[in-house]
Amino acid sequence: MAATPEKRVKDKVVAILKSETVYYFFPATHGYGRSGVPDIIACVNGHFLAIECKAGKNKPTDLQVREIETIRRNNGVAVVVNEENWEMVRPLVRRLKEATTILASAEGEA
Repeated sequence: MAATPEKRVKDKVVAILKSETVYYFFPATHGYGRSGVPDIIACVNGHFLAIECKAGKNKPTDLQVREIETIRRNNGVAVVVNEENWEMVRPLVRRLKEATTILASAEGEA
């Protein structure tokens, strides 16, 4: 079975996350989890990163938009990528790697 366009976007994003040694996972909803959660959840140098992968001109659903907005209101980073802009993930990850976090500075005090 051929990969869907969205699956190809996910694969490209995951390749970036792996090459940058970023912790990530795919949240499983399947009726048990929370609907609208982005496709990929990652932690980059203590920063919460959520990535919703789409194909073509496909837009996030209302539930996905609500989740993305909630993440952003809580100072997390949430992005929507597709075949045209998936490459923006690498510079974003690198900026997050360079950013100082409260947790990272607090660890030295423990």
